[in-house]
Amino acid sequence: MLNEALLFLLDALLQPFAAILLLRFHLQWLRAPMRNPLGEFIMALTNFLVLPARRFIPAAKGYDTASLLLAFVVEAVYLLAVLWAQGFPFAVFPLPGLLAWTAVKLLKLSLYLLMAALFVQAILSWTNPHAPIAGLLNVITRPFLTPLRRRIPPLGNVDLSVLALFVVCQLILIVPLGWLENLAVRSL
Repeated sequence: MLNEALLFLLDALLQPFAAILLLRFHLQWLRAPMRNPLGEFIMALTNFLVLPARRFIPAAKGYDTASLLLAFVVEAVYLLAVLWAQGFPFAVFPLPGLLAWTAVKLLKLSLYLLMAALFVQAILSWTNPHAPIAGLLNVITRPFLTPLRRRIPPLGNVDLSVLALFVVCQLILIVPLGWLENLAVRSL
């Protein structure tokens, strides 16, 4: 019962924090405007860790490597704590498997963040297309939707490219990332 409570706390605190750090990296990678409620929330929540880390971790080719590396570290700590809580026998520290599993989990989190942005953008397009967060969501999804919109024309003013991107993301999660995750977990 205590292990379940610990796993719940890890899922409720560490996993979302890694996702927020990863989202900060993606928003800066996509050059998304941060002057909106979500951007300001992300900055306020992560500045305490990212700003000091930037003194030691320089940006590489304009990318916020501090946020990405911190997301990697937080996710690795999360996975290590989950393994420990589940009674993993640490006879030998499984560093290569843990690093591979962490990388796969960050890729999965990235796809889930994209799918969440697509979902919220679709809901807002029906209810409040001029919401303050709409511009941010457009910046996040545009690079992925534009190639699909060139090939999939609207059907009766309904944009099917969003549905197609959902299907592609889900297939990526199931086939290659599922295979990679199984491979990484087996190497622990």
